[in-house]
Amino acid sequence: MPAPEALSCALSLSLSLSLSLSLSLSLAPGRPVPHAYALLSLTTMATKKPDAPVPITPADEADEERLAHLVKDAARAYIRALQLRLAEHSVSYGHWTILRILWRHDGVSQRELSERAGVTEPTTFAAVKALEALGYVERTHLPGNKKKVHVFLSKTGRALRRKLEPLATEVNELSVEGVSEEDVLTTRRVLITIAKRLVADEVASAEHGRRVPSTQEVGRLLSDL
Repeated sequence: MPAPEALSCALSLSLSLSLSLSLSLSLAPGRPVPHAYALLSLTTMATKKPDAPVPITPADEADEERLAHLVKDAARAYIRALQLRLAEHSVSYGHWTILRILWRHDGVSQRELSERAGVTEPTTFAAVKALEALGYVERTHLPGNKKKVHVFLSKTGRALRRKLEPLATEVNELSVEGVSEEDVLTTRRVLITIAKRLVADEVASAEHGRRVPSTQEVGRLLSDL
């Protein structure tokens, strides 16, 4: 993986862990922690076309800002830069999230697609239905199993990869323009370490009965204040 793209992936890993509390994902006891990309995908599955730049930390405050906030700023900028380019091809970020999984794992079940994207099955169902209406995917049952629905790319859906993946590459390369390869690799190692440690912390917390509250639970807590 090229250094710029590796940095983007590592940034996504780290951001997703730093956002886990604010996203209020419901993790049942004993349920494995989702892939880090899952949390990032959830934050952007229903994101609208960007209309104005998201405020970021002022340069004169960056040196004193917490690392988690800077990671969030950078990841938001990555996402919006890609959204901007995807919109020119009439593709939403939510559709991109599903398509990029299918480009690598064509024919997965709808449930597995949900797990890989880190969203609920109803959310995945809605996204897949929309992609099916656009002619990008097809849903079907495999012989011998009428209960499990599998999702396959259509010829048009597969062809989109050649158009869209270069957009992500462009964003990755743009983000580290002028940064040395050594600094990029160092940043990548640090972000991966951050993500791993926070995942380990969440796993350990789950073993002691602590978990990230669901959105409904957070709402009840706030209403009791």
